[in-house]
Amino acid sequence: MSLTRPQVLQAFDKIRVFQRGEQRAIHKPLLILLALARVAQGQGRLVAFEDIDQPLQALLGEFGPSGAAKSRHYPFWHLATDHVWQLEGPPSVLNRPPGATPNVGKLRAHHVQGGFAPELDQALRQDPALRAQLAHQLLDAHFPDTLHGDILAALGLDLSIPADAASNEASSVTARRDPKFRERVLRAYEHRCCVCGFDLRIGQTTAGLEAAHIKWFQAKGPDIESNGLALCALHHKIFDLGAFTILPDTYSLVFSQHVVAGEASRHMLLGFHGAGLIMPQSKDYYPSAEFLHWHEKEVFKKPGREL
Repeated sequence: MSLTRPQVLQAFDKIRVFQRGEQRAIHKPLLILLALARVAQGQGRLVAFEDIDQPLQALLGEFGPSGAAKSRHYPFWHLATDHVWQLEGPPSVLNRPPGATPNVGKLRAHHVQGGFAPELDQALRQDPALRAQLAHQLLDAHFPDTLHGDILAALGLDLSIPADAASNEASSVTARRDPKFRERVLRAYEHRCCVCGFDLRIGQTTAGLEAAHIKWFQAKGPDIESNGLALCALHHKIFDLGAFTILPDTYSLVFSQHVVAGEASRHMLLGFHGAGLIMPQSKDYYPSAEFLHWHEKEVFKKPGREL
């Protein structure tokens, strides 16, 4: 019997993600999205680790915290315990305790393969709308909106579906954001970017200015002013990509050594390295050290440039 959309979405909604304190856990979601792109492209159900290793490593390096790519073999192995992933390979490798993860070399040497469980794979191949729903479910649960388009582009995953294939079915109740968060954060920073001072208005409408979470909403960051920054669209995007972070003691901006900018972009980017944040109008709204430490640890692309 084929699985329904809610059954498939619920199966993936229940995956266990690695947690150690407040460390970001994006390895399994990125592997699932990568495998979902393979399904959409009509590739085989199973893929050898050595064939998916490089693209998974690239995704983790681009959208994960520093060092995430070093543990890329963990999701490939442990996703099988969530019953949405199936492994095939020599019994000498597969018949081991779940916690005894083979290293990268062993997975490669023994050509261990992985892929969605057959029933899930069949359902995802037959239903483009289901693939789109699952991708959005994973993106919404684990990444800020600013990164969704970049992740999909890196995967080559097209989520456009026929209008008559759309569905309002959902697998779970998604946590709701405070609709007043943006308004409160922009007011706290007097409607200007706290990095560059951008403050364009068209009539009474603030344009190109956004409220960024320091600790991501997807990581249970609260919708409060001390976890918010008013940023122009450019600085919001690169803040979520880990291009810069903010020191909690001096509120100085530190840019990553991974940021490369030509002459035309240096003023908008690296020109602010070492500069102080444009602070909000009340100390009650100052960025919390707790949330800034989280961003530095879980998002910022280390190492930082010298001040």
